[in-house]
Amino acid sequence: MSDERTAGGGDGDEAERLPAPATAAGALGPAEPATPARPAGGGRASGDLHIALQFTAAGVVWGASFLFIAVGLEGLSPAQIATGRTVFGALTLGVIVLVTREKLPREWRIWAHMTVVALTLCVFPYLLFGWAQQSVSSGLASVYNATTPLMTALMAGLVIRVERLTREQILGLVVGLAGVLVIIAPWAGVDLRGGVVPQLALLGATACYGFSLAYLRRFLQGTGLSGVMLALLNVGIAAVIMLAVTPIIGTDPITLDIWIVGSIVLLGVFGTGLAYAWNQNVVRAWGATRAATVTYISPVVGVALGILVLGEVLVWNEPVGAALIFLGILLAQRRLRLPRRPR
Repeated sequence: MSDERTAGGGDGDEAERLPAPATAAGALGPAEPATPARPAGGGRASGDLHIALQFTAAGVVWGASFLFIAVGLEGLSPAQIATGRTVFGALTLGVIVLVTREKLPREWRIWAHMTVVALTLCVFPYLLFGWAQQSVSSGLASVYNATTPLMTALMAGLVIRVERLTREQILGLVVGLAGVLVIIAPWAGVDLRGGVVPQLALLGATACYGFSLAYLRRFLQGTGLSGVMLALLNVGIAAVIMLAVTPIIGTDPITLDIWIVGSIVLLGVFGTGLAYAWNQNVVRAWGATRAATVTYISPVVGVALGILVLGEVLVWNEPVGAALIFLGILLAQRRLRLPRRPR
């Protein structure tokens, strides 16, 4: 796809932005909103309620994913968690595709591009999040995950070049970076082992997400494949890769109990499986930009669960930094506009 066909090439207000969900799962939706589906039999009100419930469920599940990872780390390594979630996620999405009777693509080009996406949308970020959460709280990980829209704007504007950065987006990136610095709190001293490096790993994971979002937009938007099929290819290829490398990088001793097993199953079936399908329904009904507001649900859920379930402590600079990140997201998604320059 040429750059001219991508949205955001200019400053038009009507241009849809890339989906920017709390996790990269939502990246698999179309860049432009499809015609909203008419609910069958139940009327518009019941259809809107159904979509709203799926939107909320996806936000809650993605927010809870960091709790599931934290519990899984009590008996599994980051590589083992990544393998488990991709396998259960691929099985779940595979069942959905079988039910809907969609066919796998035959073009080798699609499979090649999806392998790149699987590495950068699943394999690398899942490993980075798992590794980082050995040192940082699940709540803090969920806050960093919210930088995905900022990374998407950066990658789409400067790396993949599928859109041109506007004044608001550039300011949003600067404000978001300021929020990250507030969270890292360099004035408190630099703890490379227990603080800064794991937090940089979290930013590396969201940078992978942002790259994948822009890559999908650049190379796979015109394939005609449904969002669920793209999700299956993404997670399925990632599962194959993780199964292949786990005997090499995932040989740590395993300790299992009902909580660890349950967390990985829930992480895979819901967070890496069903939430994809829910998000696709929301994108089709509401459009990509409105669906991307799930970004604001997941960190709240992640922080709340970390405090209530794991007894994590919220330090003052973390919500302040998160507020700056959210402000940056609003600017990067052009929900806040700067005054126009006089001509």
